[in-house]
Amino acid sequence: MNVRDARTEFIETWGALATQWGISRSMAQIHAVLLVSPEAMTTDEIMEALEMSRGGVSTNVRELIDWGIVQRITKKGERRELFEAEKDIWVVARKIMQERKRRELDPVAARLRGLAAASITGPSKDGRSIPVQP
Repeated sequence: MNVRDARTEFIETWGALATQWGISRSMAQIHAVLLVSPEAMTTDEIMEALEMSRGGVSTNVRELIDWGIVQRITKKGERRELFEAEKDIWVVARKIMQERKRRELDPVAARLRGLAAASITGPSKDGRSIPVQP
């Protein structure tokens, strides 16, 4: 397998793997392209590498920035926006877990706390159930 084929295989594999972490395939593939790139990339370069639309790249890059695993880079004399991935996989894993917790677990926990506060008797003695007002 040559380097180009290995790069393509990595991008595809990273895209498939990331869907199990709650990240869209397109978002993960953009992250993978940035991971294997030795230099920060422009939107146009990402579009070309993945044959993706400008809107798709822009939306997913913004999301990756929000997740904290891609940064917007500025270089002196460069007018275009450049993007660079966090290369430390442990940092990436931690940020993904933090973001999933914020998006998925925190709202559920807040709702359950609200239900407990609204209950007549509060949690049962064994702590297993939360009686709710009728």
